[in-house]
Amino acid sequence: MLESYGIFDFLLPFLLVFAFVFAILNYTALFSKNRGVSVIIAFVIGLMSVRFKFFTDFYSELFPRLGIGVTVLLAILILVGLFTTQFTKKRVLPWIFLGVGAVIIISILYQTFDRLGWIAGLAGSEIVGWIIIATLFLVILIVIVVGTGPSDEELRKKGLDEMGMWMPLGRHRPEE
Repeated sequence: MLESYGIFDFLLPFLLVFAFVFAILNYTALFSKNRGVSVIIAFVIGLMSVRFKFFTDFYSELFPRLGIGVTVLLAILILVGLFTTQFTKKRVLPWIFLGVGAVIIISILYQTFDRLGWIAGLAGSEIVGWIIIATLFLVILIVIVVGTGPSDEELRKKGLDEMGMWMPLGRHRPEE
């Protein structure tokens, strides 16, 4: 019944676009304290986006696949969490999930674009394998490069002034 009213084809995509645009406008504070302008812009962009059929088709193809991808990541997280140590969880797992997540995103986007006919004639299905191999190669390369950096102990010994690019994320220099 909800589908016959257009809830899934129009209302939900509109609300999603409206929420994203409004959040971005508020975060960037483009119109500072005038939230009414941000609401109007987000409303107009949301309405204009659901006006065209290819937009709602894209959403109806993308989000079921995205749900499956998130479920796969959650299952991997649960299984890996049962059988790994704290060291592995802190050092290796984020990179593994980055690689698996990148492969899932590329696969989801490729399948969605292929189903909508947006990449017909560009390449055969063998391109997915090459994209996955290239992504895994990049993730392995990143793990190797990050793994060769100095440890936190070495950084503490050098002091804040000599850290340079190795300043750990989330740690800021103390105010002077």
